[in-house]
Amino acid sequence: MSEDCIFCKIIRGDFGTEFVYETENTVVFNDINPKTPVHMLVCPKKHIETLNELEDKALMSELLQTVKEAAKKVGLKSYKTLINTGKEAGQEVFHLHIHVMGKV
Repeated sequence: MSEDCIFCKIIRGDFGTEFVYETENTVVFNDINPKTPVHMLVCPKKHIETLNELEDKALMSELLQTVKEAAKKVGLKSYKTLINTGKEAGQEVFHLHIHVMGKV
């Protein structure tokens, strides 16, 4: 984990953020600036800056499975996913995360 990364701090529990869903290697929490009625962020617990640095195929699979399970848990039948990779693509927090957006 990175000492300065806001998502690492959330994952460590520094802010008492409630997790929507959690696995051994991933967490899901609500975006503090939601763009849709349901807007969750799926993150690996391990600090990985962008999708370009993700080499672990098992973690790739677990992240997508986490998206599916978290969406199901909150009642989303349809949803949009988004991964911003790099500053030029709009990534603001440099800890890999998948936006899951929809409405129940």
